[in-house]
Amino acid sequence: MTKDARFADADARPLALMAVDEDDLKIISALSQDAILPASEIGFDAGARRLALLINRFRWEDADQARAAGREFERVRSLLIVNDVLRMQSDGIDRDEDIVLELLALTWTPGKDGTGRLSLEFAGDGTLAAEVECINIELRDVTRPYVAPSGKAPSHPD
Repeated sequence: MTKDARFADADARPLALMAVDEDDLKIISALSQDAILPASEIGFDAGARRLALLINRFRWEDADQARAAGREFERVRSLLIVNDVLRMQSDGIDRDEDIVLELLALTWTPGKDGTGRLSLEFAGDGTLAAEVECINIELRDVTRPYVAPSGKAPSHPD
């Protein structure tokens, strides 16, 4: 029987963060690291200038407490929204709905007058690149946490 974890179990609230500069972006990148999602959960609305991803985010903010308490690690469904997108490019991302992607990092390359390029880097060398007017990114948990199916924290061997 699979049981759902609850925010109250970890005495934590759902995340609702916004990045407006490079320091904020580093925090959102770290909290989104190792998120998994089907390629079909990526949407770009050119008219609204918005890129949205529905991700299954590993709860890095709770990992140390879970480890110390000997309880299971958690994931949570979250929206990662990039606003003010001027143009999108994709390299090595198969949009087949059966493909599962793993988000590794969000990186920023500044341009002129606050503009720049936001890169979403995925395992297997896939990248989504958004030319943006400015850094305007949201990360918002939209479900209760659930026990990570693998039962393990993601690891990155050196």
